[in-house]
Formats: sequence, C-alpha cells, structure tokens
Amino acid sequence: MKKFLKVILSAAVAASVVLTGCSSTGSEKKEAKKLTVGFLYVGPIGDGGFTYAQDQGRLYLEKETGVKTLYKESVKEDKAEVEKAIDDMVDQGANVIIGTSFGFQDGMVSSAKKYSDVTFLHCSGYETAANLGQYFGKIHEMMYLNGVVAGLKTKSNTLGFVGAFPIPEVIRNIDAFTLGAQSVNKNVKVKVSWTNTWYDPAKEKQAAEGLIDQGADVIAQHQDTAGPQQAAEAKGVYSVGYNTDMSKTAPKANMTSAVWNWGPYFVKTIKAIQDGTWKSEKYWGGYEDGIVSLAPLTSVAPEGAKDAVAKAEDKIKSGKNVIFQGPIKDQSGNVKVAEGKTLTDDEIWNIDWFVQGVEGTIPSSK
Repeated sequence: MKKFLKVILSAAVAASVVLTGCSSTGSEKKEAKKLTVGFLYVGPIGDGGFTYAQDQGRLYLEKETGVKTLYKESVKEDKAEVEKAIDDMVDQGANVIIGTSFGFQDGMVSSAKKYSDVTFLHCSGYETAANLGQYFGKIHEMMYLNGVVAGLKTKSNTLGFVGAFPIPEVIRNIDAFTLGAQSVNKNVKVKVSWTNTWYDPAKEKQAAEGLIDQGADVIAQHQDTAGPQQAAEAKGVYSVGYNTDMSKTAPKANMTSAVWNWGPYFVKTIKAIQDGTWKSEKYWGGYEDGIVSLAPLTSVAPEGAKDAVAKAEDKIKSGKNVIFQGPIKDQSGNVKVAEGKTLTDDEIWNIDWFVQGVEGTIPSSK
C-alpha cells in the first residue's frame, strides 16, 4: 500500500512539474518583446514644426508603452550620414529605427538589408522590405481646409506658398491648398517659392517675404519651421501654418494650421512589433486615425470661415474625396481629372503637376 501511495505521489509531483512548465511557457509567449526605439530627425526638436511634432509623438510613445527611446537631431539627408546614425543607434541597443524625413530613404533601405533583425519605419517614402515599412498621413486634407480659410481672407486674391522640395509630398499639399481656396474664391491664384531645404528658418522667412512683395496677403507653407508665419506677421499680412498649431508663434497673423499627431500611430505600430503581429506596409492614414487635424480657428480668421470649414470637413470625414475630384485642369488648362472622376490614392501620392491657378514651376527634385 505504501509503495502504491509513493508511486501515486511521485506521479502527482511529476504532473505538477509538467503543468508548471506549460504555464511558464505560455507566459513567455505572451510577454511583449522588449524594444529600444531610435528616432532620426532632420532638424532640431525645438523647430516648432515637423521635427517637434515627431518628437511629441516619441514622448507620447514612451508615456503610453514604457519603451525606451533614443533620438538624434539634425541628421543630414545623405546616405552615408543616415547609415552612420543607424549604426550608432544599433550599437546602443536599438531594435526599431524610425526615420522621419523623406531624404533618409536610401540610407534606411541599405541599413535594413544590413540589419535584418531590426525593424525600420520610414516617413513619407515609398521603398519597403520585409523589415522596412512606410508611414505618412493625409495632411493634404488639412491643407485643403487651410485653403478654404485663406481663400475667404484674401483681399488681393493672391496667396503665397513656401515649399521645401519639388516632390509629390509637397506638390499635393500646394494643389490641395489651391483647390480649397478656389472652392470659396474662384479668383484666387497661388504663387510658389521653393527653398530646397526642410529646415532653414531664415531662408523660409525670406521666401515668404518675397511672396508678400509680389502681392500675397496670406502665406501658407510646407516647411519645418514657423519662419513663414513670422514673416507674415512682420509684414502685416496673414498666414496658415503647418505641422503644429503655430498660432502662438504669430498670433496676429496665423488663422489656423494643418497639424500632425504621430503619437497614436507610433503606439499602435510599436505594440504590433512587440506582439509579433507587425507586417511591412505603406500606411497612409487620415481623419479616421486621428493622425491629422486642423488647429482651432483664431480670432483673425475671416467671417464665415467656421461654417465653411465645418462643411468641407464633414465631407472629408464622410470618406468622400472632395479634393481631387474632377473637373480639374492643370496650369496649362489641360483637363487632368475629368468630371465625375476622382484621383486614386496612388495617383494623389505620386502627383507631379500643379492645378490651374498655381503660379510656379516644378524643377527636378534633388
């Protein structure tokens, strides 16, 4: 009998060990992967614009997930420089790299091949790989609303737009801004000045001043700093901002801004990487994801802007593409989008022509 009980007890202990082992294995499977996320920035985090907005997303990510993050400011859009910055971050333990500027693409593609066990996320580009994904947002929807406000405000019917580089990312914002302005003021024309830089406050401000000298009484921008806003205020005209709410930078000029909110995307994506469900993609979110929004209208916004913006905003929120819907002509008067037709997301993403009403050229990008 004692021998029988001893056998039973031994079996029970063995079963307990097996069950405990199974429980431990299940727990390990559920444990989130430990990540260190490195951010590459094209400008300083204090630029008050694009890099600042991305860095706010990084801080939100830390707060919501507790992951460790690293960052490097003012990384040149040069393949070798990007590769070196990534090497340094990997040496510091980074297993996710987020490159926040279009010009980082070549360096990130090369590094993704070198570090197959690192996940790469690149902002606004088009190259992908198994461990390299793309992300951006439909900020042109907000630029359209900026245009509505500018079109109602202008007295000269001349708007100015300070653009960074002649690439589709900037071109579609200029076109959307113009179409928004034309939706409330058919007599509007938009003059464009290129700076060929993302971050250069003095050059951006100078470009805006030149547009104002040409008759523009509202300034818009696709630049990383508030330089154009400051130029508008100094010259006694008005402005609409980009990247962040720029009303505090130019309170007498700024009427509203197209705003980035990167935090929710970073959190969702990093959690997917942690639990092993992430797959490379080209993410292009809009209103529904909260990645883009319009800053509140300020006291210098024109009469009727609130209702006009709300009306246009409702149509965008409903999922109807009211921005690049025909008929739309290009600068030369050629019909590019026939009546009843709408550009696809792919066509909007790759747009390389100006709509009618834009005064400026599109030189070859760098």
